[in-house]
Amino acid sequence: MRSADAALPTGTVAERITSEVRAWVGAAPLRGLVRHFGGDWPGGDLTAVLAGLDDFSARHWDFRQGRERPDAREPAFDAPTAGLVLDTAAALGLVRPVPPARSGYAHLVVLGGLAHACLRRVAYAAHLLRTGPAVAGELAVLGSFRPLSERERAVLAGVGITGDTEVDALDAAVRRSFEVDAPAERDGHDTGDPHQSWSSRTYRPAGLPPVRVLAAPSSEPERRRAHTADTQRFWAEHVRLSLGDPVLLVTAPIYVPFQHADALRTLALPFGCDIETVGVDPALVALAGAPEPTLTPGRYLQEIRSAIRSMRALHDQLGPH
Repeated sequence: MRSADAALPTGTVAERITSEVRAWVGAAPLRGLVRHFGGDWPGGDLTAVLAGLDDFSARHWDFRQGRERPDAREPAFDAPTAGLVLDTAAALGLVRPVPPARSGYAHLVVLGGLAHACLRRVAYAAHLLRTGPAVAGELAVLGSFRPLSERERAVLAGVGITGDTEVDALDAAVRRSFEVDAPAERDGHDTGDPHQSWSSRTYRPAGLPPVRVLAAPSSEPERRRAHTADTQRFWAEHVRLSLGDPVLLVTAPIYVPFQHADALRTLALPFGCDIETVGVDPALVALAGAPEPTLTPGRYLQEIRSAIRSMRALHDQLGPH
């Protein structure tokens, strides 16, 4: 976040968040990217600008079309366009990892994802817990019962792990990175529907904070699986949060803006937490055993769109200011 040209919103005060959402969305690199793809900058107030950018990005940068990320099509771009996309992504905070800013946090939260991401993020969290900053509460590893694709199963098989769902991958990553065998506590409810079921497993590695692996239910089970905001909200219902608690979220750099905006909406505003979101540093030796994903211009455009949509959802919850 601190290395981005366009800083992400912070805090819990609505007026400040609104001002910082406006600054991020209106940053010159994003304006230039819209112009390069043939768009005019939306007019009106921030609500109208966000709606206009949401609509524009749906037409030009949505390569998923309702599919999971690995199934998104990859567009072909010329070299200048590809370079502009990468430069814009870097300016908006999607490329360069930054270290945590504080010496200590109330909680550390790892956000789930594709199989390789589960391995890398949990490994990075283990590195942080062993080298600093200090964590007073717990490490929460958040996912869902999303089925793994064949490609993801192959990634896990390459490092000797088997599993059927995202939370299986996260649980295996915890056992691997923290050298633990069995959870100290278990809880959950199996409804027979992966969109409504949930589970909780808590490990207690020696000399480290407890590690809780959560699979969250969907807030719209009739329509979709649990998404990032669902997992964050579900965790908040299972841990005692206090006003002003500093909470560090770990994801991949490409997802930092959109998942940070989601965390402001689901954690900072309702509970008064001070949210910081960082991306895994791929240069760390501790992550050498986890495969490095290939990031393309299409992937970056897709996640710039995700960030716009999350900023819009955050602004909608704040209301007019």
